[in-house]
Amino acid sequence: MGFSWLDGRATEERPPWGYAGLLSARLGTLAQNPGAAALDIDTGGGEVVDEARVLPRRMSVTESWPPNADRARERLGPRGVEVVGTHGAQRLPFPDRSFDLVSSRHPVSPDWSEIHRVLKPGGRYLAQHVGPASGFELIEYFLGPHPVERAARDPHGPDGEIAAAEASGLSVRRLETARCRMQFFDVGAVVWLLRKCVWWVPDFSVERYADALRELDAGMRAGRPFTAYSSRHLIEASRLP
Repeated sequence: MGFSWLDGRATEERPPWGYAGLLSARLGTLAQNPGAAALDIDTGGGEVVDEARVLPRRMSVTESWPPNADRARERLGPRGVEVVGTHGAQRLPFPDRSFDLVSSRHPVSPDWSEIHRVLKPGGRYLAQHVGPASGFELIEYFLGPHPVERAARDPHGPDGEIAAAEASGLSVRRLETARCRMQFFDVGAVVWLLRKCVWWVPDFSVERYADALRELDAGMRAGRPFTAYSSRHLIEASRLP
């Protein structure tokens, strides 16, 4: 199930750069070159790749969660896309210098050395990453203040990722950041999201947090939606020739 269930129950601003449109344009350009190849990492159910009107002749995606990989095969298989299941922190199952473009929306943990390895010289990495302390207003509503965890995420934000990418041999050419407002109008939407994003509140259950949910529900019924902020950044890097 996608996030469409939240329609009318919750909203989230989108970053201004329009990642899906950017990726679609890049894939369309590559499709004009018969020898070009592209890889999408942590593709989920393949929804973002499938938005592209045309794809390169060789298009591959990876996904580590089997139910998502199955959905990606159903969605992208008819378009000739190779869907590869992965496991944890293993190496990407592709030869060196395989792809002109590597992309990802919200990768679990980008492995910069592997991205560098599979890119052709001059190839590009285009991705939208989740930034530091994303959604922490909601997380801390249930768990209380977590300043250590907030701070611990900072090295994985834009500055830390630039350093890691460049240490792997990539050259960062573009970086944009955005803080996007999320609003919840229905307590059911909060429950649904926390059950889907289980890492936000790891011990979440309706029974465990019944009092907090009732308080949240009362505020929403009184016309006070709950507001939190997601953190996103767009990063584009290239492997030097």
